[in-house]
Amino acid sequence: MNDDAPRDVAAYDYALPDELIAHEPAERREAARLLVVGPGDALAHRTFADFPSLLRAGDVLVLNETRVVRARLRGVREPGRDGGADGAIELLLLRPRAHAAFDPSAREWLALVRPGRRLRTGARMRFGDAGATVAEILPDGPRVVRFDDGVDVGALLESHGEVPLPPYVGLRPPERDERDDPRAARYQTVFARVPGSVAAPTASLHFTTAILDALRARGVILAPLVLDVGIGTFRPMSGTTIDEHVMHAERYAIPAETADALAAARRDGRRVIAAGTTVLRALEGAALADGTVHAGEGETDLFVTPGFRFRVVDALLTNFHLPRSTLLVLVSAFAGYGRVRDAYRAATEERYRFFSFGDAMFVERS
Repeated sequence: MNDDAPRDVAAYDYALPDELIAHEPAERREAARLLVVGPGDALAHRTFADFPSLLRAGDVLVLNETRVVRARLRGVREPGRDGGADGAIELLLLRPRAHAAFDPSAREWLALVRPGRRLRTGARMRFGDAGATVAEILPDGPRVVRFDDGVDVGALLESHGEVPLPPYVGLRPPERDERDDPRAARYQTVFARVPGSVAAPTASLHFTTAILDALRARGVILAPLVLDVGIGTFRPMSGTTIDEHVMHAERYAIPAETADALAAARRDGRRVIAAGTTVLRALEGAALADGTVHAGEGETDLFVTPGFRFRVVDALLTNFHLPRSTLLVLVSAFAGYGRVRDAYRAATEERYRFFSFGDAMFVERS
């Protein structure tokens, strides 16, 4: 536990040169660099190809099998009775309104819109032949978008939707939009299986089938789950202290086999390793007071901050996160504020690549 860590949002800021933001993935997934944060102040500079050597027989490595959906739609606003002008608009579909799971047959969706000033309640939109209406504006910003009768949203996303690459990645000239961007294919993990996320579990972008085979050969137990990554994970913190920030809920599903593997590891004293912050949030959000994780589906709005009592996860694989982000707070709570500050400083000095397409860090709990 790290009760002495600061709770001011400003304490989780850091200077990052623009040239260290990764706009492209590594040429090969396993070629990404890996900063290993050992006991105390020990740091080791490796590549992700070395990751299997850091794990032991009997370790349980938990992976998020979520798949990023083509959730970004570009269209036009139709002139309305309210006098609103037409023009280019953009939607990011977050999830169906009625339930958390991705359901392409749903008519009403929660969505982020751009530009918001054009898309008030009643505004009409068109995406090719498909029409939709802004049905409601929710207090925290998203719109409720209702697609017209007969619109197959799943087919619309396949024909018109884009994989929502992070905005700091930028477009690649001369490509006009992300449907033509080859980086979209690299924004999926090799084990992505269950559609539902609007962002990738980026720590897992480095895995290859060969690395997974090497882990199995070492006796590492690979255990899947699903957490649908929502936009709330990446929203910047508001207010001056981390205690003022409210997380949005994200859906998770933990299979019985994974729950059994976690229970056996706990019983035998073996390590549980989370491949990414999404896995950590799912496991710790689902854990009972004694650390037991049951199989099943649920939602978690867990915001891991310093002082959090970790019950399940012993080690964490993660990428380097944005300044002032909830994910940086989570990693600092897990590994220790000072250790993480030192690791980020070293990563900057050694010219590691940051954010979604960047390099990775492996750290055991402090």
